[in-house]
Amino acid sequence: MSLPVAPKPAIRRFHQASWDEPVIFELSTPGERGVLVSPLEQGVRDQVGDVVADLPASLRRSSAPKLPEMGQMRVLKHYLRLSQENLGADFNVDIGQGTCTMKYSPKINDQLIGVPQLTEMHPLQNPADAQGVLEIVWQLERMLAEISGMDEVSLHTQGGSAAIWSNIAMIRAYHEANGEGEQRREVITTIFSHPSNAAAAKAAGYDVITVFPDADGYPDIEALKAALSPRTAAIMVTNPEDTGIYNPAIREWVDAAHAVGALASYDQANANGILGITRARDAGFDVCHFNLHKTFSTPHACGGPGAGANAVSAALAPFLPGPRVTRLDDGTFDVVAGDEQSIGAVAPFHGVIPNLVRAYSWIMALGAEGLLAAAEIAVLNNNYLLAKVLEIPGASAPYAEGRRRIEQVRYSWEDLYQETGITSEEIGVRLSDFGMHYWTSHHPYVVPQPFTLEPTESYSKSEIDEYVAALAEVAREARETPEVVRTAPHNQTVHHTHHDDLDDPERWAITWRAYRRKYFGEVPAGAIASGLPGETSAPELATWGH
Repeated sequence: MSLPVAPKPAIRRFHQASWDEPVIFELSTPGERGVLVSPLEQGVRDQVGDVVADLPASLRRSSAPKLPEMGQMRVLKHYLRLSQENLGADFNVDIGQGTCTMKYSPKINDQLIGVPQLTEMHPLQNPADAQGVLEIVWQLERMLAEISGMDEVSLHTQGGSAAIWSNIAMIRAYHEANGEGEQRREVITTIFSHPSNAAAAKAAGYDVITVFPDADGYPDIEALKAALSPRTAAIMVTNPEDTGIYNPAIREWVDAAHAVGALASYDQANANGILGITRARDAGFDVCHFNLHKTFSTPHACGGPGAGANAVSAALAPFLPGPRVTRLDDGTFDVVAGDEQSIGAVAPFHGVIPNLVRAYSWIMALGAEGLLAAAEIAVLNNNYLLAKVLEIPGASAPYAEGRRRIEQVRYSWEDLYQETGITSEEIGVRLSDFGMHYWTSHHPYVVPQPFTLEPTESYSKSEIDEYVAALAEVAREARETPEVVRTAPHNQTVHHTHHDDLDDPERWAITWRAYRRKYFGEVPAGAIASGLPGETSAPELATWGH
């Protein structure tokens, strides 16, 4: 007779590893080495000569850099210990990053970008020696043109906000070329479009008009029509918005903008749920952008570098940023500056190549049917998550209530807050004690006590269930043991932090040397391995990280 199998707990036990780990400079031991470099052979030395002596004096150091000296084993232990003190996308159910679309990035793509043929390339080398990577860039542009329905694509920009800036810069250049630059000084956006649209338009010198939702929670078409005029340069909208709500009247919005001579710019940072289902050009848009580090599964990399893609209609193609990759008549590839009307370079060189290769690989692996499947699963996961979260007492999904969302939802803990006084931020911190996290919201904080979740297509039903169980447990604690939530985290490497510390520059030390100078006096030259004399005599350190 077989013994019964204990059911898997809905919430797994978790406690973060905590190491009293010094910074690497404090671990340094003079003379210790990780790698022994072979001496240069005399024949090579005779051929090469004294390379250092050939450098200009202004480029030569007066003394060797004060780098830490450690053996390989100690370096490995150091960084493994630090890694155990982190929560990351590969470590937890990372659906709580909201509008940042933290999907799984296949590890084979990291292997592809790590090959010497790519890592040893330089953006200034002769294009004749870079044909492979230039072809990848060119092919990726063709793929994104098909995915968006647009005529031309530039992969020059290095992130989503940079791509949005390029959008408004192209719009400005277009109107100036048509003699209407001075007349068209207004840009219209919606309150739940990505904030970078309003910010980029404002930085470009435009007056920004913001449209709020109508009584049903959708972008208000009547408010848009009232705001449109011959002064309008463009509408700049995200769809689905950062609430996960898709504007069903989007074609009507675009047509209304075109009727007054304005352009329509589509922020597709939230395209993860519409790949293969609808395209920007099908809705009449003139320009759009993608965040390759969201929709196309390249990593966020702790905030950068990302990768942006600008896609435009033929009318805006002359204004695309550059330099760009072009295919010559003989089938080879070259790097060229933009057209005469181009807005020019908004970043160095021609894109973040490692992330472009990752995106190219992801698209090639999935194909057209796979992209559609990814979008459909993302929508399915999100609406399953929506149903489960709304079963938690105190949670709600404001705007377009009772309607489906696309690939994310901006939820609210306002009801729970009114009942318990526990804030969304406190719930997010306590969630880390279960090995998970969430991000409250993009600005503006129109939704009270917000939290934005996006499961993407990467997560299984069981993982979504586990995440919801942790949310429900913290909501229960907020009612029954609120102090446990207020004083969280308890299972982490650090404990509760006070904003008073963060707001006081006297308590900052943003580098190791600054820390040593601030608390122990000036660091003597060459004192890399001197340790931390008097570290117990600095009472200020007692509360650091608590």
